Amino acid sequence: MNIGRLPRWIAMALTTIVLGAPAQGAAQELNIYSSRHYQTDEALYNGFTEQTGIRVNRIEGKGDALIERIKSEGANSPADVLITVDAGRLWRADQAGLFQPVRSKLLEERIPPNLRHPKGHWFGFSSRARLILYNKTAVKPGEIRRYEDLADPKWRGRICIRSGANIYNQSLLGSLIAALGEAGAETWAGSVVANFARDPKGGDTDQIRSVAAGECDVGVANSYYYVRLASSKKTKDREAADAVGLVFPNQADRGTHINVSGAGVLEHAPHRDVAVRFLEYLAGAQAQSYFADGNNEYPVVGGVAPNSALQALGAFKADPVNVAIYGENQPAAQKIFDRVGWK
Repeated sequence: MNIGRLPRWIAMALTTIVLGAPAQGAAQELNIYSSRHYQTDEALYNGFTEQTGIRVNRIEGKGDALIERIKSEGANSPADVLITVDAGRLWRADQAGLFQPVRSKLLEERIPPNLRHPKGHWFGFSSRARLILYNKTAVKPGEIRRYEDLADPKWRGRICIRSGANIYNQSLLGSLIAALGEAGAETWAGSVVANFARDPKGGDTDQIRSVAAGECDVGVANSYYYVRLASSKKTKDREAADAVGLVFPNQADRGTHINVSGAGVLEHAPHRDVAVRFLEYLAGAQAQSYFADGNNEYPVVGGVAPNSALQALGAFKADPVNVAIYGENQPAAQKIFDRVGWK
């Protein structure tokens, strides 16, 4: 059955996941559109319902598809909150006018300023680091330390990385535009393309596997993909993780590039007050622990510890730039990728 072809109210009924019951005598509910596809997020929604008695209805889809859906629904959209991955995609939603500003003392106190929209249009609730990985048999520890080092001719024919169309890489380049300027970022990107071991393909997990197998010596991937392999029940996954070394780049200068999963209250939210309450819940210790324990993401609220698998990777210095800049620089980043032939 193609749910996307059904009338909206029928599709809503078929795809909504009800995660609790409203408090007795109350008719409150919350409608969430989410591009996070992690089963462990069930605990987030169950926890909110248990605390508040508010029923949570959820529709899942790919981030860009959900943005288009909300745009097409317009003022009749039932959605209260959009949750999606990557600040660059949150920027796309904001550029489409989908979010409304939220003023919340709790959110402003608990969410670091660099991990939220400057005017409160959206807030980051978990983060991940973009790591450099290397094959332990081909690269010595300390031989590569910075994202800028990926452009060194010594890595000619030795790098695996995802497509330039990938939002993670667009955000990484957006951060490099902020650090190096557009001209410097374009020089970097062109030099990295010259160092490709193969044309970009696959996801972050594929880059890790390629480095482990010796298809390339160096790769780039988000931290939770590595931890997922390292803690897998499958021997093959753990062996791949064991074969690669990790680098938190740029520890001697600006720090490692990080990105967020985040959420915002939608412009036409029918349950605005409940939506704000939900965002505040996501900034609480319980929800922050769910992010960490459920999907190996770093909590963004101070005082909430990463899970043991993340702690085993060690502490690192994160780039303090406001992640909203990734979206602002996204158009320039895509043009750079196109000009240098980063497929």
